[in-house]
Amino acid sequence: MSGTRAAIRYAKAFLDLAISAGNEQEVYKDMALISSTIKGNEELNNFIQNPTISVSVKESALTEVFANTTGLIKSLFRLLFENKRFEILEEIVSQYIALSDESNGLQLVKVTTATPMDSALEAKVSAKIKEFSDKKITIVNIIDPSIIGGFILRIGDKQYNASLANSLQVLKKELSN
Repeated sequence: MSGTRAAIRYAKAFLDLAISAGNEQEVYKDMALISSTIKGNEELNNFIQNPTISVSVKESALTEVFANTTGLIKSLFRLLFENKRFEILEEIVSQYIALSDESNGLQLVKVTTATPMDSALEAKVSAKIKEFSDKKITIVNIIDPSIIGGFILRIGDKQYNASLANSLQVLKKELSN
């Protein structure tokens, strides 16, 4: 079973467990904490990914690091220990967050801009988002100076490119034809 498929299965199972236990929001907060901790700590990520470290050491360490999390999180660590699958923990967490957001009618929108968004650009982006989605949204602003200006909007598998770099690329193609 591939890592992504396995991560989706674990995430779905734990979302179902959290919903049936009535603590979906607590588990969501714990998953978000795990995600930000792993992404923000390269040493911890390397520790989890290292195949030479035993799974029992990984389980003990993660249970210690995330001691204040719900029992479901500790059950996840136990299950990953039993199945020797700690390397997909970050992907499980990411899939859980996405599935939970989807089930609650939330949608993550990535907006790439050359500089941080100001209120005028945010209003323009919000208007464009309403054309694509009627769900509640969470905007993540990604800064990429290479787009020169404008913005690139990504909602799920859809992308709207209103960047200056893209406009210049289109113009260059038209001129070369």
